[in-house]
Amino acid sequence: MKGICTLANDRVYDQLIALLNSIEATMGKDFPICVYPYDDQITAISTVIAKRPQVQLYSDALVMAEWDNYIKAIWDIHPNARQRWLQAGSTGYHRLGTHHRYYAFDGPFSSFLYMDADTLLLSPVDSIFALLEQHNCIVYDFQYKDPSHVYQVDSPRLTSIFASNRLKKEIFCSGFYASKGNLFPPSQREWLFNQLQAGDIEILYPMAPDQTILNYLMMKSNYSIYNLALNLPTQVKTGNSVTSSHFVQKDMLLYDHGHPLTYLHYIGVPSQLFTRVCRGENLDFPYREIFLSYRYLYEPENKPKFQGKAKPYNQPPNLWQRISRKIGL
Repeated sequence: MKGICTLANDRVYDQLIALLNSIEATMGKDFPICVYPYDDQITAISTVIAKRPQVQLYSDALVMAEWDNYIKAIWDIHPNARQRWLQAGSTGYHRLGTHHRYYAFDGPFSSFLYMDADTLLLSPVDSIFALLEQHNCIVYDFQYKDPSHVYQVDSPRLTSIFASNRLKKEIFCSGFYASKGNLFPPSQREWLFNQLQAGDIEILYPMAPDQTILNYLMMKSNYSIYNLALNLPTQVKTGNSVTSSHFVQKDMLLYDHGHPLTYLHYIGVPSQLFTRVCRGENLDFPYREIFLSYRYLYEPENKPKFQGKAKPYNQPPNLWQRISRKIGL
């Protein structure tokens, strides 16, 4: 069975509703969806999920514990992850919940599309699922332009593990990718851990922890990674990030030079900003209207009615915004 999955907790309540509504509007109300818990703060989103028969909240404690222990074991052997996390003000395992997207490899779907909660699905993805018949992982992003936020590019070991041509075409953003269940059974995970323990661990970039491990697991396993951004004809290729200001909205879709976006990623927009806007604060952020259209798709009467001009959200560009601009999203 195929389906779409995401990662969420109550902090992304409004984003999750918008994402679920966009999937329903694009793929139909019966299309299966699985939500993986970021942490145990899931009271509000559980209520939302319970109202949708096609959506399930993942709860297999054994699978979740196995993956969590595996991830902790990996970071425990990293030479300087703890030090860098402490310098960044993070105690414990940095953003441990982001790794919970890996549950999908042992989840309910034989093939799945993972989407971050701060995304919207804007075009059907049947062709992406079809490509999984030939490849292990389908992506659509431009992260390959900036490998420094996937691997430690200053590690001399990096190009001895992965040839330069692979680094230029296989690395990807962990916010949107399609793959298959059971790609990483216990025996494969054990082999990969042994490779990391033998020295590969030094190439993992600890400040994007789930993204670096996911890329390593895929690439070290020599799984086929197909990036639509590298394979689609130039004239139909589109961007996907809110850092691109030239997208044109028509109804509830966005277009990049006349071509519809597959998805929109609100990368770098803080979750609390969505919450504040949904509570009625007239704060602006890129493509706010299309987010609100999907957030209140089934309850337009509750959509905030703003008065006057929106206040600009003039926070200095954060890390992801700088990265996105650097790689031309």
